[in-house]
Amino acid sequence: MMRKFILSALLATALSSTAFAQSVGEQTGVNSALGIAPKTEDFIKEAATSDMLEIDAAKIAEQTGNADEKQFAQQMITDHTKTSNELNSLVPSDKKSALPTALDDSSQKKLDKLRDAKADDFAGQYDPMQVSAHKDAVSLFERYAKGGDDPKLKDCAGKTLPALQHHLEMAQALDKNRK
Repeated sequence: MMRKFILSALLATALSSTAFAQSVGEQTGVNSALGIAPKTEDFIKEAATSDMLEIDAAKIAEQTGNADEKQFAQQMITDHTKTSNELNSLVPSDKKSALPTALDDSSQKKLDKLRDAKADDFAGQYDPMQVSAHKDAVSLFERYAKGGDDPKLKDCAGKTLPALQHHLEMAQALDKNRK
């Protein structure tokens, strides 16, 4: 009985959240694990947040990282600024409110941890963070390119995917060279 009540309460909370809040499936990683395409609002929010985090983290890497990380960071700033601008231009007017104006708490904590890392600990923070972030981005863009419901954003996701896959390979090489 109590279990049923808790599940009902969780479901009611999830369903009553604002229209542009991240869906429970996307937030918990269930959609990714099952290969389910994110809702358009989730895709917009996640893609925009990812770009913001990548750009901000790269700016820190340009200051603190080694030569390879600095080169990687420059590429991230260039590419993620481009994808951010593309995304902003393609978001339908009725979904503009899904675009975040700042990093979410989780992303901000990652950035703060990176900013606080000492120079000799920086690679140990930045490199695996880039691998993880790009695995998530590849999953997000793959799933939306296959099953998204906005044709322009779906096309953009498909066209952006090869660059994200290349970023993942670059991040994995950075992380491997660190070890």
